[in-house]
Amino acid sequence: MANEKISVDCLVKTIHAEGFLGMYRGVAVNLALVTLEKGIKLAANDSFRELLFVDGSKKNLLKEMLAGCGAGICQAVITSPMEMLKIQLQDAGRLAMNQQRSFTSAASLIRPYITGSISTTKHPSAIVITWEVYRAQGLRGLYRGFGATLMRDIPFSVIYFPLFANLNNLGLNEATGKASFIFSFASGCLAGSVAAIVVTPFDVLKTRIQTLRKSLGDENYNGIVDCARKIWTQEGPAAFMKGAGCRALVIAPLFGIAQAVYFMSIGEKILNIFL
Repeated sequence: MANEKISVDCLVKTIHAEGFLGMYRGVAVNLALVTLEKGIKLAANDSFRELLFVDGSKKNLLKEMLAGCGAGICQAVITSPMEMLKIQLQDAGRLAMNQQRSFTSAASLIRPYITGSISTTKHPSAIVITWEVYRAQGLRGLYRGFGATLMRDIPFSVIYFPLFANLNNLGLNEATGKASFIFSFASGCLAGSVAAIVVTPFDVLKTRIQTLRKSLGDENYNGIVDCARKIWTQEGPAAFMKGAGCRALVIAPLFGIAQAVYFMSIGEKILNIFL
């Protein structure tokens, strides 16, 4: 109940401060991120499964988990910078509100994306953020929080793909050898929800570390261990599960739809129309 109240409070305050469109801040980056993430993860998992199941065996939990691990690594390497950019864009509204509530100057209230940054844009674009970070820190800056991203994405894929495969197998049609769209969708939703909730603590760590711009009073984190220690001591263990319900609600339909479309080769049928 506490998490639900927090989620509703966040929704109401965001709409009040930024309007309905504020709910869609960072949508362009998020769209590119989701498209790449799902495409890479699903294709990589299938590729690794083909390599690991060359002996023709159908079920092997360890090999399914290894395939998921490989998919998680591939996805994290490509999408980690985009995750970081998405967080900055979606957090811009909160920072703008903090500026308005203070009588001090914006320069003293809000710490920039990089030390010495001269950007004072209220709602900076993804291009502006990328350029500022890259100019100061190079690729290392864009991959800030990469370790935490791996800690989230690898366990997620290790849990999700074997769970989905085994759930989906329960609904296979003997005539077609495939499950129905609805069954694949439901399997993807359930597997995605379980995996999302389990890795929520790692997602909390990743989000805190990748938030570059800080208001006064916000903590600075020096790596994963320091971040985990400060959250535990200052907010308690329950803080590691913040947003678990919302995350499950987002991940479930995303993976349900993507997995059903992918598993039923709908994408291939669409491509065949144009190729």
